[in-house]
Amino acid sequence: MRKFVESLYNAATNGSRNNEGTGITRRGFLIGSAGAGFTMAFTMSGLSLANPAEAAEKGLFEPTIWFRIEPDGKIVVNIVEAEMGQHVGTALARIVADELEADWDDVVLYYVDSDPKWGTMVTGGSWSVWQNFDTLSRAGAAGRQVLIEEGAKLLGVSPDQCRARDSQVLAGGRSVTYAQIVQAGNISRSFTDDELKKMPIKPPSERRLIGKDTLARDIPGKTNGEAIYGIDASVEGMVYGRPLIPPTRYGSTVDSVDDSQAKDVPGYQQTLVLDDPSGTVPGWAVVIADSVTAANKAARKVKVNWTAGKTAKVTEKDILEEGRNLIADDSKGALVVDDGDLKGTFDGADSVLEQEYITHSVLHFQMEPLNALAFKKDGRWEIHTGNQWQTLILPTLAKALGVKQEHIIMRTYLLGGGFGRRLNGDYAVPAALASKMLDKPVKLVFSREDDTRFDSIRSPSVQKLRMAFDAEKQVIGMEHHATAGWPTQVMAPGFMPKGANGEPFDPFSIQGADHWYSVGAQRLRAISNGLANDTFRPGWLRSVGSGWVNWALESFMDEAAHQAGQDPIDFRLGLLKAEGKNAGSAPNSVGGASRQANVLKRVRELSQWGQDMPADTALGVATSYGQERNMPTWTACVAKVHVDRDSGKVTLHHLTLVTDAGTVVHPDGARAQVEGAALWGASMALHEGTEIDNGEVKDHNLNSYQPMRMRDVPAMTVEFIDSTETSVGLGEPATTVVGPAIANAIFAAVGVRLRTIPIRREAVLEALKA
Repeated sequence: MRKFVESLYNAATNGSRNNEGTGITRRGFLIGSAGAGFTMAFTMSGLSLANPAEAAEKGLFEPTIWFRIEPDGKIVVNIVEAEMGQHVGTALARIVADELEADWDDVVLYYVDSDPKWGTMVTGGSWSVWQNFDTLSRAGAAGRQVLIEEGAKLLGVSPDQCRARDSQVLAGGRSVTYAQIVQAGNISRSFTDDELKKMPIKPPSERRLIGKDTLARDIPGKTNGEAIYGIDASVEGMVYGRPLIPPTRYGSTVDSVDDSQAKDVPGYQQTLVLDDPSGTVPGWAVVIADSVTAANKAARKVKVNWTAGKTAKVTEKDILEEGRNLIADDSKGALVVDDGDLKGTFDGADSVLEQEYITHSVLHFQMEPLNALAFKKDGRWEIHTGNQWQTLILPTLAKALGVKQEHIIMRTYLLGGGFGRRLNGDYAVPAALASKMLDKPVKLVFSREDDTRFDSIRSPSVQKLRMAFDAEKQVIGMEHHATAGWPTQVMAPGFMPKGANGEPFDPFSIQGADHWYSVGAQRLRAISNGLANDTFRPGWLRSVGSGWVNWALESFMDEAAHQAGQDPIDFRLGLLKAEGKNAGSAPNSVGGASRQANVLKRVRELSQWGQDMPADTALGVATSYGQERNMPTWTACVAKVHVDRDSGKVTLHHLTLVTDAGTVVHPDGARAQVEGAALWGASMALHEGTEIDNGEVKDHNLNSYQPMRMRDVPAMTVEFIDSTETSVGLGEPATTVVGPAIANAIFAAVGVRLRTIPIRREAVLEALKA
């Protein structure tokens, strides 16, 4: 996965950004102050950055690549990541402010618009803190060094007599504020790459902000109504659009449009049939009106006749059966892992365990429905919306509009939920096309049903796992075959690495399966389900592939433990040997499998594993390293459930989660991430889920698609391992462990094994009767 991340940055920066080790390689690091403004900039090859000299000439307080200090002492930190409830801006600003020795009350967050100078703009994969920690730390440290040097001059002392604290430089009983230093001006200093790499960063013991509790900066605005989301965007003279979505994601065409009845709706203007050169929204029509209300009313009266695409009759069953056929064909797919003599190992095994696991389609259902405002201003297209991956959609918008990419800018707004759906910015394309046709601003607002039908769903999946044991019930071999629709293949195929057999694979659709267990001979095969790819646009959904991959892996590990006659935690601990490829390495996976073993040991203690339980009540366990092997977030979960034998209802009473995410920057935000991810995992295991029927999702709104309700939320115990290791991701790992922990607890409670999620009452009753 690391190579995937590197390719993203290299594509955006022509290879100038080195993402290894420190996370930064710069041709220079420039700090300058002129007049009343203090600016900082990394000069990155191929990127357009602020020029302190030019700013001085213009008398501007020009923002720079990471932060600026204004004349009044305000420290404005530029946030490149999307804010969608995870409080990412607070975490990133705390990193800068800690090294800068800033007064936290002086810090202001600024969420930037798209611009090539920011490099690849993407918020996903639990990358935000991991990717930015070292970069922002060094930026803050460099700023602190220069402020101390300039403060010393103003105080008439040597720099080694000074220290920085709370936005001041202090020497003995005297001090000068950062604001006063900035106002004095005339600071100019550059650092070479080597100097920047040697820039001293504070040891963890001296951190004052990182790891300390604080209120996230975005919370007040979200609670008092001041926060502005994409759905709030507006400009003078705009009209409103409501999409009319065809019966298939691909291949549909509009035969006719009858809007005669819609003309009676006050405010209705017309219905457009879109022509999309990018192929993003084939067969689409858009109702145009004076208001959202008018557009919605008119949309119900417009009659469109379509010729559907070739997938109009495809069902979930068809896709799953295609997955089974693909797994049965050994020539298909990429070998992500191919270690040892697998055939010889299985042929000589004393016993073999083999199982199949299924996950069904899942929708995002983010609270804020999809929306986008598009218009042309001063020869440049502006797209106003909430988005997680600007760099991905900008080339598509350019193709759709027939303009160069540099003629488009995406304005940043808060996201009312992302969860991976807004990594795919396809919803901006119809807004832009409608605006181009009308030559006026168009605000396209999706209804909940539109949003659902156009969702980039988590694909249904089929997985087959086998494990070989010797005569002493020791594991000597394992193979794992996984097939589903592949988001990266559909939306960013150039970013797919190649397996051991030379075949490309979607890392987002196999992550989690390249585990840290020592199992002897091992094979891991990832297979793209072409029928899924043709029927809908597979998407990234919180925890990405790991959410369904770990369902199979950890359910299977539990079955293997019982086959071996061992306690499920003891069995896993016996396989988590920090040796060979599982030993781990600096900087991200120091300790390797031993750290996953540690979270398992701790969750066993916290959950009181082995305690006596009431009838039909039990504990189940699952563990994971999260999303990426090179950015492991060690996580373990124990679920406590009760099964009603008469109704088949499964009640989730308690979740105990232990996480080792290295250095935790913003504890409250980190805890919220784990809690939210875990509840999402529980919801997908026991409550939500849909199916493909006649080429599209069966459920269109929350009357039939029912995520976890508040009454179903279990008690939770969440703990973090205290660590100063590399700070890694937290948005998704907990999602992956809850589902299998629940299923394993069900088995422990009533002796039935469920291998399909979501787990329905009917399936539990059927298993109990079998």
